Amino acid sequence: MQTIKSRRTELEVTLSHNAWNEIELHAIESFPEECCGVIISRAGSDVVERCRNIQNLIHAEDPSGNPRDATIAYAMDPQELTTILNAAEASGGKLKAFYHSHPNHEAYFSEEDKAGATPFGEPTYLEAAQIVISIFDRTVKRVRAYMWNPERKDFVEVPMTKDAS
Repeated sequence: MQTIKSRRTELEVTLSHNAWNEIELHAIESFPEECCGVIISRAGSDVVERCRNIQNLIHAEDPSGNPRDATIAYAMDPQELTTILNAAEASGGKLKAFYHSHPNHEAYFSEEDKAGATPFGEPTYLEAAQIVISIFDRTVKRVRAYMWNPERKDFVEVPMTKDAS
């Protein structure tokens, strides 16, 4: 659950133990390619929805226009994402976070990540956290969360914790 503390700019992202483990497992299974997905909050629990990374398809269609492959980039299938978000809304769920991995790189929110999350200057999903998983040689090193800070007009790292449940 997202917790809003005393000041609006101080946010924290808390994931259930199972959701945290699931996104780490997804990163491990996808290595050396980036994984991607969403976390839906439904009835007090976190549900991980894995998404297909279609970056290799985009790269294959136009290698010069899209030089990055799935080892250094991700693109969620837009139809799959729409289906997941519509189903979540229909069942009373709410988008909690997007997540993706950085194989053999640190867990930072890159300029490419920011551009994808803010196609019109501000986040398309303002309340959703952005979680990045750093994984080296199939070993998760770090999991970090970023959220939009309206005063800074940028994503900032926020504390991230694992709930015991």
